[in-house]
Amino acid sequence: MLSLTIVVLATVAAGFIIWANDKRHAKYGAALPAGVAAGVGALAWIILMAAGCGYLPGLTWLPWVLPIVLGVAAAIGAVVYLGRTRARHDMERLTLILRR
Repeated sequence: MLSLTIVVLATVAAGFIIWANDKRHAKYGAALPAGVAAGVGALAWIILMAAGCGYLPGLTWLPWVLPIVLGVAAAIGAVVYLGRTRARHDMERLTLILRR
């Protein structure tokens, strides 16, 4: 259970770092990348532990490292997608308002 706590804390911290480094971070909330990273990381940890990868010799690192990597990748993907999508939608809406 300690490894799940470490995975969640590491992915939440990485999610906040990703949010702080994004130039479009004003388009979405600060908790979004942290939440996505924590959710994906916890889900990956649960799947890996249910698959029995946590206590096999040579694979003990897998439930520690892979969920963090997957969580960070999911947070980056969410930030890139939502940042572009929100910016585009905001520009379209502003254009529509200004044309009236």
